[in-house]
Amino acid sequence: METGHKPDEGMKYRGQELDSGYDEPETNPTHALGRKWFLLRFLDVESRGILPTLPKERTDPQFYKVFFIWLSANCNILSFSAGTVGPLIFELGFRDSALVIFGFNIIGCLLPAYFSTFGPKTGMRQMVQARYYLVAIPALLNAATMMGFMILNCILGGETLASVSDGSLSWNVGIVIIAVISLIISFCGYRVLNWYERVAWFPILIIFIIALGIGGKHLSDPPPPVPVTARQVLSFGSTIAGFVISWCALSSDFTNYMRFETPSWKVFVWSYAGLIFPIALVQILGAGFAASLTNVDAWSSGYEEYSVGGLLHGILSPAKGFGSFLTVLLSLSVSANVAPTLYSFSLNFQVIFPPLHYLPRPVFSLIASAILIPLSIVGKTRFYLNLVNFLGIIGYWVGCFGATILMEHLVIRKGKWERYDVAVWDKSRQLPLGLAALLSSAGSFGLIWAVMDQVWWVGPIAKTTGDIGFEVAFALTALLYPPLRLAELRLLSR
Repeated sequence: METGHKPDEGMKYRGQELDSGYDEPETNPTHALGRKWFLLRFLDVESRGILPTLPKERTDPQFYKVFFIWLSANCNILSFSAGTVGPLIFELGFRDSALVIFGFNIIGCLLPAYFSTFGPKTGMRQMVQARYYLVAIPALLNAATMMGFMILNCILGGETLASVSDGSLSWNVGIVIIAVISLIISFCGYRVLNWYERVAWFPILIIFIIALGIGGKHLSDPPPPVPVTARQVLSFGSTIAGFVISWCALSSDFTNYMRFETPSWKVFVWSYAGLIFPIALVQILGAGFAASLTNVDAWSSGYEEYSVGGLLHGILSPAKGFGSFLTVLLSLSVSANVAPTLYSFSLNFQVIFPPLHYLPRPVFSLIASAILIPLSIVGKTRFYLNLVNFLGIIGYWVGCFGATILMEHLVIRKGKWERYDVAVWDKSRQLPLGLAALLSSAGSFGLIWAVMDQVWWVGPIAKTTGDIGFEVAFALTALLYPPLRLAELRLLSR
């Protein structure tokens, strides 16, 4: 992963071409807009958007921060709910669900952990790096993916709050509460986000341990209602894969302030650990309680009325008022997932329309929240259907995205950071046209349709194998992209 280059030797920069356009107003309180931006700086709010960071600006030595970003973002009730899908939707037993969760996460965490290493070396956000193979399409798809995740989180947090209030607090109010808390954290930017993520995981971990202590005696592994098939296993695996690999589209957003000299293997190891531990453990916990749902009346009745939020409240209900308090804290745990996602979502506006990088990043956090709240309220009644369909589908495009980034970096650019001309990040005419990425992805979708297993479409192969769309997307794109990209370079020289 290392090339041995010093930052100023290894990357191509031309300082005047990386001028943000808002640095001067930001430091000039007499400027009309500058007064507002000066207030952001006074409040220590990060206003920088997608402008790449120069080596001299990458001063954060605490590379282990990325561990806590991933730990808190995944130690929450959305991970718990993803684990419940195995027994409740795909009718798998606890053992089979746990094995699928563990196996697919071991592999799935590799991609976002590796992409985290790009931040210190290039100084670029993840979707800015994507411009070096396909200008704006990945950012559009990523924006839709992140909005989908934020909607699921807000719905889940809102229903959990409503379950505690026994209906006196509506889902709509709960959704707004989750969205506003996440907005405040995201609005403040890198420093506040890192501080919050460093501590948010701890009380949630304690609550999950308490829940296991209270409800553990009721856990069991009853035999599944039907013999387990490959279709069940692989379709559930597709859902689990979609949950974790979607992080690869925003991995370097949280590492681009780290020092260039930071060893890539350290960033990778800390990122991988921060992903695998909370995701696998919390999902397995969710699968365990879901498999034993019918053992306790309070669990099944809570689930029927408030879905996963009601199940969690039912598990903690023996603790009376203290249990309700813990359920409220669990509902707020999704803000640790929504906040970093909202942070990255706000950057996607600027990637899709690069001239918008002249505006400070917090502006787009406000816009994103204004979109998030009404969409969450509209979709609140179909959580599980939305969860399964959404996680299954996003794996397809992220599989293509991950394979393309890997092949571009490892095969085309030979893993050498100096081959990225950072100064042209917003110069579309000097970046790849994207034909290779489009054709290789389109080629993979020529087979994906046959291996999809969704509510609205089951491919002929998927009827036997289950959903293997992510695996096919990744493998075919990885095979097709290098020769197509080499042909694109030969014909267009970019």
